[in-house]
Formats: sequence, C-alpha cells, structure tokens
Amino acid sequence: MVLAVAVLASGCSVVQTTAGGDIGIDRKQYMASGVSEAALQQEASAQYAQMLSQAKAQKALNVDAGQTQRVRNIAQRLIRQVGVFRPDAQSWQWEINVLHSDEVNAWCMPGGKMAVYTGLIQKIKPTDAELAAIIGHEMAHALREHARERVSQQMAAGLGLAVLSAVTGSGAAMDLGQNLSEVMFTLPGSRTHETEADRMGVELAARAGYDPHAAVSLWRKMAQLGGGSQPEILSTHPSSATRIADLEQAAARVEPLYRQAAKP
Repeated sequence: MVLAVAVLASGCSVVQTTAGGDIGIDRKQYMASGVSEAALQQEASAQYAQMLSQAKAQKALNVDAGQTQRVRNIAQRLIRQVGVFRPDAQSWQWEINVLHSDEVNAWCMPGGKMAVYTGLIQKIKPTDAELAAIIGHEMAHALREHARERVSQQMAAGLGLAVLSAVTGSGAAMDLGQNLSEVMFTLPGSRTHETEADRMGVELAARAGYDPHAAVSLWRKMAQLGGGSQPEILSTHPSSATRIADLEQAAARVEPLYRQAAKP
C-alpha cells in the first residue's frame, strides 16, 4: 500500500512507448513525470561517449575491423525495422561498437547507443542470425524504454521508503522496505522486461530476414557456458526451460515475417 501511494505521489503516469507488433506487446508502463525520455537519452549519450573514450585509450575499441563491420551490418538491418514498434526511433542516433572484453555481454542504452563485447562473440561463436537475436533483444530494451521505467520504479520505491520510515520512525523499517521493494516491485519488473525484449527481438530479427529460431539456439549456448560463472547478460533472467519454450513460441509466431523477408 505504501508503494502504491508512492507511485501516485511521484507523478507516475501511463505511457505507450511502443506499438505491440505482431508479437503482441501490450503491457501498460508507468513513468515518473520527473524522468523524461529526452533527459535520459542525453545522459546516456554522455556516458556512452565517455565509455568509448576510455575504451579507445585502452586500445579496446573496435580492434578487429572485420568483426566490427559484421556487427554493424547486422545492427543496420535490425534498425531498419524499428518503425514497426515506434516510428520515432527511426530518427534516433543509433550507434554500435565492439568493446574488447572477456565478458559475455551486450547492451543498448536509451536512444540507441549499443555495444557488443568480444567475449560474447568469441565464447558463444554466434551465427549471424544468433547475433541478430541478441542485438535485437538489446534494442528492444531501448525501444520499450525499460531503463526509464526502472528509474521511475526506483523513484517510487525511494519515496515509499521515506514514507514508511516517517510512519514508523525506525531505521530497521527502511531495510525491510528496501528488501520488500526489491522482491515485490523491482525484480519481477526486470523479468518482465527480459521477456518483452526476447519477444520483440525475435520479431525484429524475423523482419530483418534472420531466422527467428536462432534465438532459441543462442540462449541454449548461453546456458551451456561452463566454468561455473553465469554470463553477465543472463544476470537478471537466467536461461531456463520456460524461457526457451517462450522463445520457441515467439519464433513460430513471427516465422511468416521471416519467410516474407527472406524471399529473393
């Protein structure tokens, strides 16, 4: 109840970030009025530029020209399909670079600033279609403005903690409230985000002419990585039989789009 009051007090409102596409993404999203899309994209651009500068200084930026071109070619095919979910994203300043790192990871910031780590390419050894699945997945996070949604949630949760502390006068209550917020509010949201990104990424790949079933083989490869350490990219949503089953259903649903796009 405290969190519900906090959501209202923080000025959250329903926002329609994307159309549903053929995959049917229609969940209502709540964004805080104090967290604008433009401000978050501006901050993302600044942070991205700083990261690229650091990577360049460390000689870790696009060290393999062929590898970088391959990633960019795949990304460009996917970017041409973003209008199906949100036409305004066609005018974003999309950018993708390859960073030299052992991490199995990739990401896309608000506004379309992306990176793929060499660890993902070297350890997963993805086909072009599998690489399209992971890049499309990360692009979907930006299209749905998941980062902005999480920031809004954190603002609401922080206000809820302040209210709870004021009511109880107890510092211990703040710790309890924090744990409750993470379990009941933040964590379920992140799983929802990953599922949405999976499904939207599959559709983007299919529309770009990449076999959507490659998403299934990709996440199986992720799950099979040895060494007892989970890839960073799976930290919020571990690969599982449930996820694989959902991807299989999503791939089957958008397969006609792939067949249409793949026609000569």
